[in-house]
Amino acid sequence: MPHVQADGAKINYRFDGDEKKPVLVLSNSLGTNYTMWDDQIPAFTQHFRVLRYDQRGHGGSDVTPGPYSIERLGRDVVALLDGLKIDKANFLGLSMGGMTGMWLGYSAGKRFDKLILSNTSGHTTMPDAWTQRIASVKKDGMEALAATLPERWFTEGFRKSNPQAVARIIGLAAKTSAAGYIACCEAIREMNQLDAVGRIANPTLVIAGASDPATPPAAGKAVADRIKGSKYVELPAAHLANVELGERYTKTVLDFLTGGK
Repeated sequence: MPHVQADGAKINYRFDGDEKKPVLVLSNSLGTNYTMWDDQIPAFTQHFRVLRYDQRGHGGSDVTPGPYSIERLGRDVVALLDGLKIDKANFLGLSMGGMTGMWLGYSAGKRFDKLILSNTSGHTTMPDAWTQRIASVKKDGMEALAATLPERWFTEGFRKSNPQAVARIIGLAAKTSAAGYIACCEAIREMNQLDAVGRIANPTLVIAGASDPATPPAAGKAVADRIKGSKYVELPAAHLANVELGERYTKTVLDFLTGGK
């Protein structure tokens, strides 16, 4: 697997699409890997050279000792761009990927054109819940945690009509490194970026899921309200809106990135 070194970790990545097209970086959610974006790749590669990667502690990237921080996860993206000699890119991150994108926007905004922050939050309001989740994973492992995720990640209608899609994504969580997952949970538990996101100057789209219990619409709206000129879109989905809505989600992203072209 191709990788780039980032401060003691090998960061796994994959390119899809014409190398002459502008780059779009895709950042995965907590408990998944870069294959969570599979449904988007055919459409995205019509316009972009797509760079997917696995967040530290996830997928094919190294699991280094925790705790991590959102800054650490953001710096991994900068190292990826540097290692691949990419001066500027667009960025789409969902959940933890969106949190990473916020840091990139206010700390390394010149390296990016447009940002999409999807199904995400800028501030952890219930840190005790993350402490409890960490304890649960330490005690029972990732398979037990994965069994609790379908209701958080997908609406009831989608779970009933698309059981294979749900099983594939939940399988990613079950196979995620417990140590990597915990280290990222620790980063999220300590996160508060709501003031800092006000420094983002990039054109930004914030996507929220109307039925998302993990990062509800109010969390997305709080981020969008602080980014001058940002666009806010609410879609009828739960947490993993890109999986649940497929074509509609993809079109929402591409309309923002390409101006509907």
